[in-house]
Amino acid sequence: MQPVVIVFIIFASVVAIILGPSYLKSREKQAMQDIVRTAIDKGQPMPPEMIDALTREAKARVPSASRDLRVGVILLAISIGIALFGYAFSFVNGVEEARAVFPIVGMGAIPGAVGVAFIVLSFFNKNKD
Repeated sequence: MQPVVIVFIIFASVVAIILGPSYLKSREKQAMQDIVRTAIDKGQPMPPEMIDALTREAKARVPSASRDLRVGVILLAISIGIALFGYAFSFVNGVEEARAVFPIVGMGAIPGAVGVAFIVLSFFNKNKD
């Protein structure tokens, strides 16, 4: 019974780490929308700072060449790190574990391919910001 509880706690922690921030951000957006809705219903004018705060996040999500290049380089670095881990892991117990490098390098090729795609996209993206 105890190992089942430990595995459940581990998976629940992973789910909480992944879903927690997005839930809190959606609650924050909902609260901001309620404030804006109340202000509009009362006929109050929208201050420019409020409009700027509401549109800042939408502007941040626009893809740009520099962002694509940055993401591509980070993914390539992750890929190289995974490959180096596989290479180093093959020397842990001698020749017997030398076959371990190929599956690990194969897993590292996935973020590497996505990173190369982002770098190529950075050259075709017209938005240079």
